[in-house]
Amino acid sequence: MPQQAWSDKRERQYEHIKDSERKQGRSLKRSKEIAARTVNKERARSGEAKTSSRLSRTDVSSGHRGGKRSGTSGPRGRTKEQLYNEAKRMNIAGRSRMNKQQLQRAVDRRK
Repeated sequence: MPQQAWSDKRERQYEHIKDSERKQGRSLKRSKEIAARTVNKERARSGEAKTSSRLSRTDVSSGHRGGKRSGTSGPRGRTKEQLYNEAKRMNIAGRSRMNKQQLQRAVDRRK
């Protein structure tokens, strides 16, 4: 997905992020998407892009944020989808009818 508008630095950054995502077990398609989005956001933050959203320019940089919004922790904890997938891996019965709180309790009891 590297683009002509990207500098050599951005090409290297893209490849590095893509390889890192692959090592973490993501699919090639998802790795490419994450890498391209990250590079494009960094380009917008540094003024290299022709157009950019306000959030792209003012938000915390992706490198500094480092997964802080991944939904794995924080005040609200994991998302319902994450809890559901975990319950599915644990073969918890009735998970499809559970709300987020019930999923949280069921998953925590199994651990």
